[in-house]
Amino acid sequence: MDDKKNLIFINITGYVLLTYIILYIGQRPITYLFGDMINYMRSFQHYQNGGEIMFGADYSWHIFMKTLAYVVSAHTFFTICAFIYIFPLYRISKQLFNQYWYYAFMMFIVSYSFWTYGVNGMRNGAACSLFLWGVSYHRNKVVMAVFFLCAVAFHKTLFLPVLAFVATYFYNNPKVYLKGWLMCIPLSLAMGGVWISLFSSIGFADDRLSGYLNSQAAEGTFASTGFRWDFLFHSAFPIAAGWYFIYKKQFEDKLYYQLLNTYLICNGFWVLVIKANYSNRFAYLSWFMMAVIIIYPFLKQNFFKDHHFMLGKVMLVYFSFTYFMYYLYWG
Repeated sequence: MDDKKNLIFINITGYVLLTYIILYIGQRPITYLFGDMINYMRSFQHYQNGGEIMFGADYSWHIFMKTLAYVVSAHTFFTICAFIYIFPLYRISKQLFNQYWYYAFMMFIVSYSFWTYGVNGMRNGAACSLFLWGVSYHRNKVVMAVFFLCAVAFHKTLFLPVLAFVATYFYNNPKVYLKGWLMCIPLSLAMGGVWISLFSSIGFADDRLSGYLNSQAAEGTFASTGFRWDFLFHSAFPIAAGWYFIYKKQFEDKLYYQLLNTYLICNGFWVLVIKANYSNRFAYLSWFMMAVIIIYPFLKQNFFKDHHFMLGKVMLVYFSFTYFMYYLYWG
């Protein structure tokens, strides 16, 4: 990994990939084929024509959109959104892993949910990336708090990962959080309807939660009913990695514990409401951290004889799941 030729190659390739992905997503055609992109376009055109700010949830997002509508074109707006979504993935990779940042950034790019939240659930994706941008300033609590506030302002559901990350400053034992996550599975199987009713009544800082949990899935949509064992299997990837490195390899790192515990809290919440239609929208509140949790120990310490080769195999398996889900499972 530390060979000079390798370091030159991954850094040049990494910056080319960073630039290309931002432009590729940001300059995509404006079409209904990208899901909610058309709705974002309609709102942008509304503000271009001098429309008033739409009151309701996530008011700050609409201020952001209206401000840009005065000075940039639609494609530039979507490119700026792509930058907000992708640059923080580079930022946290660079901050945590220095010259090896390419490996972490590549893991983000090949994640199962990366494309969807770059072109469809744009606001949610941007908000989660702002959260990661904040974590990259974990040594500067003031700057980190500013980014956390921006993330919540973009999408109020980010209250969950923000509160979960803050909680790790008070208690940060991953073995206890892991046991708590495991308990969520039988609790969901036995009392799934109870948790759905409870969380929808609370509202979780946004009335949309209640709507997502209680609404019926439209025919042909991504949502489906029942306990999603396939997505639970997907969610277990970083948990299995965390268990292996903490229990088997005795890996100790405060920030890694914080990231893993934040994931366990957020994913545990999703497991409790997994039977609800559109619960996938809340799975992403943990899934966006999967890549960095899996790759983190590999880039901090050598655990294997052929460490670089093992890292490559892990990245290949991680990408293979994404490929399988998109081209074989979903058709």
